[in-house]
Amino acid sequence: MKYLQQAVIIAAITFAAEIIKYFVPLPVPASIYGLILLFVLLKTGLLKLGQIEDVGGLLLELMPLLLVPASVSFLTVLDTIQGMLLPVLIMGFIGTTVVMIVTGSVSQWIIRRSGKEKGHE
Repeated sequence: MKYLQQAVIIAAITFAAEIIKYFVPLPVPASIYGLILLFVLLKTGLLKLGQIEDVGGLLLELMPLLLVPASVSFLTVLDTIQGMLLPVLIMGFIGTTVVMIVTGSVSQWIIRRSGKEKGHE
């Protein structure tokens, strides 16, 4: 029963995100609205982590399995995109590298900043 209740909460948040996407005319996927909505609910305390933790963990464990259809779809159109495969791979590599560098730099900045604040207390 606990899993069903948690799944209903996650489904309700997903449904709310779809409604938001319908009414907000921005080119943003509903999943992003859902993540933002879930983040706000968790940070405000309206939703406790324990209320969705078990099903959320299960979904994270199943995520690789959920990516299989997308991978198979990519392989079926490989002949079509072969001409632009190299530029796509280069852009993907460069984009991933930039994201890793920016994320690491921001993380180090936050860690240094929080260390300085703790030292002054």
